[in-house]
Amino acid sequence: MDGGPDARTSWPVGGGFGGLATAAYAARAGADVEVVEKNDQVGGRASRLVQDGFSFDMGPSWYLMPDVFETFFEHMGTSPEERFELTQLDPHYRIFFKDGDRVEITPDLAETRRTFESYEEGAGEALDAYLATARESYETGMREFVYEDRRRLRDFLSLDVARQAWGLPMFGSLADHVADHFEHPKLQKIMQYTLVFLGGDPEWTPALYNLMGHVDHNMGVWYPEGGMATVANAVAEVAREQGATLTTGTPVTGIDRSGARPRVRTAEGDREPDRVVTNADYAHVEQDLLSEDHRQHGADYWEGRTWAPSAFLLYLGVEGSIDPLAHHSLVLPTDWRGHFDALFEEAAWPEDPAYYVCAPSQTDDGVAPAGASNLFVLVPVAAGLRDGPKLRQRFRDRVLADLAEHTGVDVRDRIVTERVFAVDDFASRYNAYDGTALGLAHTLDQTATLRPDRVSGAMEDLFFVGQYTTPGIGVPMCLISGLLTAEAMAER
Repeated sequence: MDGGPDARTSWPVGGGFGGLATAAYAARAGADVEVVEKNDQVGGRASRLVQDGFSFDMGPSWYLMPDVFETFFEHMGTSPEERFELTQLDPHYRIFFKDGDRVEITPDLAETRRTFESYEEGAGEALDAYLATARESYETGMREFVYEDRRRLRDFLSLDVARQAWGLPMFGSLADHVADHFEHPKLQKIMQYTLVFLGGDPEWTPALYNLMGHVDHNMGVWYPEGGMATVANAVAEVAREQGATLTTGTPVTGIDRSGARPRVRTAEGDREPDRVVTNADYAHVEQDLLSEDHRQHGADYWEGRTWAPSAFLLYLGVEGSIDPLAHHSLVLPTDWRGHFDALFEEAAWPEDPAYYVCAPSQTDDGVAPAGASNLFVLVPVAAGLRDGPKLRQRFRDRVLADLAEHTGVDVRDRIVTERVFAVDDFASRYNAYDGTALGLAHTLDQTATLRPDRVSGAMEDLFFVGQYTTPGIGVPMCLISGLLTAEAMAER
């Protein structure tokens, strides 16, 4: 981050990856920084559940885009390798199709080509062509549209931007882009699956998100020992080393400005820093923490957004082995349109869900007691879905029966510890709108400058960071958001 000493005080509200990154950058630039976090640990959704000798990542569990982590730690004068141990997963993940078919995606691209060719003649070459475009989308997109903070539409209206974007799949849906390369429905699912778990529907997610193919197949899937909470704690440690103070267990009850400075209200008293940056959920800040005259958007704006899904999560400690589950496994129905309809059209508990199973004990002995296995099951469900104990119990039983039927792993009589986390928990723990797990979906009209701005237009010296702003959803994007927000603060 460029810029000289900054003696102003900054008050990040919320200690997720975006808030922690902003704190680190601002403190490194010379600001007096204190992060205040509602919950008892930092990391936001990337927090850790420790229960009966098991350690679970409560949220993000994929370490992707290693270059972004390298860039952040490099900016702080260190490296990921100095902070935690990384292992490349092999396989990256295993897919269990519900018709009995099984596919592994490994670090060996030649093997992946053969797998694709076994489904469709010419699909190996098609994969090469797809990944070449995906690499270009990633490299150009990261350089020109992710790390470059183009906050206004006019920032895109230049010949230079047009030249950089030329040839990229800027328009159309990811579903159509994938279909242009692969006819077999299972190959299409393999190239689209990330959208299921990143809050989108391939039918309306912009084709530019083909860049995830490069992330998935060319950059590798990694695991930080101890899980993603280890990474969150490393980012927090770096922020402290830069001079930031981190305070947990302190909810913010209001943000206003009646004088020369913003005021942040907590149960422990008010603070009046020079600048406030909030990593709390954007809609919650505007609707619950700010007075009406300091809001950029009314209730109608938020009600009219397309929300990424919530999630039904089962954290399970079980006796014995859970083979053949891999560290990352996907269980996918043959026809998953019903799954997307339940997420975005009907707001119903899915009858035939697509879901993800994380089994970190397959890689890391430290997350479960000896002789036991650690896994969590994540089923995307609609934001705003009616929740409650009876509904959860019925769905839990359905998911565990489905897991047994389609993977051969029946844990129902081996569970020694368990916790369920769903829609209402996202709303209460993270103040998430309608209990969304991820925030705003990446639709064409909620991408780039069409996402909420990181600089408040209604209250001076108020900034936003995190998955609601650009670049968007995901841990790497939130780290970059922290950089961009810190730079926006330094300009003012």
